[in-house]
Amino acid sequence: MNGKLVFTFLLVLLVSLSALGCIGNGNSASSGSSGPVKGTWIESQISGDTVSIPVSSVDKYTNVHFKVNTDIGEVAVMTYKLGGDIFVRSNVCPPCRSIGFTLNDDVLVCDSCGTVFDAATGAGIQGGCVAYPKESISYTVSGDNIVMDLDDVVTAHQKTVEAY
Repeated sequence: MNGKLVFTFLLVLLVSLSALGCIGNGNSASSGSSGPVKGTWIESQISGDTVSIPVSSVDKYTNVHFKVNTDIGEVAVMTYKLGGDIFVRSNVCPPCRSIGFTLNDDVLVCDSCGTVFDAATGAGIQGGCVAYPKESISYTVSGDNIVMDLDDVVTAHQKTVEAY
């Protein structure tokens, strides 16, 4: 009789955790992604001191990457949706010299070294490059575009390549 009670308890616990999204298919209810989403490279538009990308690209691909030519050279940027919010961050992992991150539920995973970063904050969680958090880039939505100041893109890149 005791074995049946334990089995029933474990079954109820398993079903409850699955319904809450704690276990199951690996998706987080807050991320809006359906497992790993590799970055899709798109073109950005530069006009004067502003950089823009279409909101529709982020809506379509969830995780987009693009490069911007600046006074310090070419800088990579990532933009992704997480829980309905849009995040724009520097897209570089300096120690492993990688560009590119996969959005996996609520984390960013370096495509080269596998270091894991919190997608909401950019902070390192686990791996060899955690001391290089992914800096946020301020943006506005203007019409159908996500618009960033070129100086903010450069500043975020410079902060990301400095060890924390």
